[in-house]
Amino acid sequence: MVATVAMDTSALMMPVECDVRVFEELERLVGDFECVVPRAVRDELSKLSNGGSAEAVAASVGADLAADRCRTVEHEASYADDVLVELAPEFDYVVTNDGPLKERLLDAGTPVIHIRGRNKLGISKP
Repeated sequence: MVATVAMDTSALMMPVECDVRVFEELERLVGDFECVVPRAVRDELSKLSNGGSAEAVAASVGADLAADRCRTVEHEASYADDVLVELAPEFDYVVTNDGPLKERLLDAGTPVIHIRGRNKLGISKP
């Protein structure tokens, strides 16, 4: 079975910000998966990628990863975290490094993949 894994903004910035090989880690944790990203996450990455800061570089890399490796999910809401919580029942997992979003997703019954240790990912289940 192929797992559906949704990515938030912080997840797509992990390769630069946290030195995490996100897609290799996902394969290690869940096996076969399809990566999806809400349109609001792609929009957020695009906004963050303006400028020459370290965050802008990480966002630019994240935007490229989203375009190359993830299917974009269209939706109505504009705030990325709200979209992920709203659509969570459609996903097997959501990847995030955002503490408040992680808690919202776990409260909604969705397993969350997040940083565990230095540069590995782990799964927290509701």
